[in-house]
Amino acid sequence: MQISAHGLSLEIDDQGPTKAPPLLMIMGLGMQLIAWPEGLVQALLAAGFRVIRFDNRDAGLSQHLDHLGVPNIAIASVQHLLHLPVRSPYTLADMARDALGVLDALGLQSAHVCGASMGGMIAQQLALLAPERVQSLTLIMTNSGSRMLPGPSMRVRSALLSRPSDPHDFAALAERTYKLFRLIGSPAYPAPEAELRQRIMASLRRSNRPQGVLRQLAAIAADTHRAGQLGRIKVPTLIQHGDKDPLIPVAAAHDLARRISGAQLDVIPGMGHDLPEQLWPRFVGGIQRVAGRAG
Repeated sequence: MQISAHGLSLEIDDQGPTKAPPLLMIMGLGMQLIAWPEGLVQALLAAGFRVIRFDNRDAGLSQHLDHLGVPNIAIASVQHLLHLPVRSPYTLADMARDALGVLDALGLQSAHVCGASMGGMIAQQLALLAPERVQSLTLIMTNSGSRMLPGPSMRVRSALLSRPSDPHDFAALAERTYKLFRLIGSPAYPAPEAELRQRIMASLRRSNRPQGVLRQLAAIAADTHRAGQLGRIKVPTLIQHGDKDPLIPVAAAHDLARRISGAQLDVIPGMGHDLPEQLWPRFVGGIQRVAGRAG
């Protein structure tokens, strides 16, 4: 379903009773709302939530912003490493305002918020921008934006930035994505090959916007002041992170827990940078507990 939010056309999926506690789920870099697995959504619905997913700007079926141009990620990466300012077509705070627009469009005064990876960064910005709109905060495999944190290995970084020589070669793009997901996935909970390939193909058929990924990546690199502001977050917060995450190393979770007062930390053995089916009960239980702390 398309809605108008923060001046953009965004695709949303809204499931569950309208009077149930709303849970806004924000996905990561270049990912679509379907990256929140339907089985996980059904488990959250069974736990009593109204589950609201949406495609971020520049991803999926939401509005794409190609008129903003394509940032030079090589230059942005060097600037980030040298602690220099990074320019981006838009900011993570802008994306947080998109999320607020989703709540506005649905007539919701507030919601529980869960964000994964870049979605967790957007969720932090949302809690900073409008704390009265956030009932609880669940941050999965994400970071504070501090430049002092360890980053991905060169192997992971190279895989993340790689592109097929022919952007229209669907098979090559699917294979590149499969190799990336295998590289960053959970070593203790590897997804079956056929299932993983099926999910990748479904995502690519639904939408493929590589330029949008680069604009989102620039927004992440430019978001350097968030870490120093996180002490302002007072809502009940849960941090869930795998101890085998090669994209955002687990040191980021400990850093977040230090910065957000009262945050609870759940480090998950064997988990990488994905959402394995075996861990869905743990994710759901964690979201239930932190929502319960919000009363």
